[in-house]
Amino acid sequence: MKTGAMLKLGLVLAAFATGACVVLALVYTATADVIKRRADANLEATLKEIFPDADGFAEITGDIRSQQDTVNFGSEYAVRRGGELLGAAIQASGPSYGGLITVLVGVGIDGRINGVKILEHSDTPGLGANAAYPGYFVNKEAHITFYGQFAGKSVDDPFEVNQDVITVTAATITSRAVSGVIKTAGTSVLAWLAAQGDILSGGAAPSEGAAQ
Repeated sequence: MKTGAMLKLGLVLAAFATGACVVLALVYTATADVIKRRADANLEATLKEIFPDADGFAEITGDIRSQQDTVNFGSEYAVRRGGELLGAAIQASGPSYGGLITVLVGVGIDGRINGVKILEHSDTPGLGANAAYPGYFVNKEAHITFYGQFAGKSVDDPFEVNQDVITVTAATITSRAVSGVIKTAGTSVLAWLAAQGDILSGGAAPSEGAAQ
């Protein structure tokens, strides 16, 4: 093949490669934007589920410090209604049976868990994965899920499986992992809330009783 023909072919291939890269970049940008908007919408819906009375969630990421080396915090939010602080919500991750498990934990200014949602996990389907399954009930009569049992608990509670926490059947490691992450998130958020003023000078409100 002559040098001129080879050069022409090379230029054509380069043009195609450049065009393909541009198209891929545009597709990635558009897709990433859609994915981010969807993730933000899902997160806001979950925050509203945990704090149904709230009308504002202000990100405060980096303000709350984990009190356990094995538990890391992601996004953090101050939760308000009409400008009044209701509590805070935090994404917390820690080691579980199949890898990291990420939980969104809401804590009210009374020192109680407002609600919990397991966002990500890699635990065994049908066993540890039941911790996040909305159709798995630790109390079938009351339709209470594993993560649902934490709502209303004081952050000062033990959070010990088979004591004040009902375990997922045949998944003690997962149950302990989730409980530990929630406990760490709760106590850390409580410390941050207490630093915002004298709203918790008496400590967290005691629970009325352990889970049955």
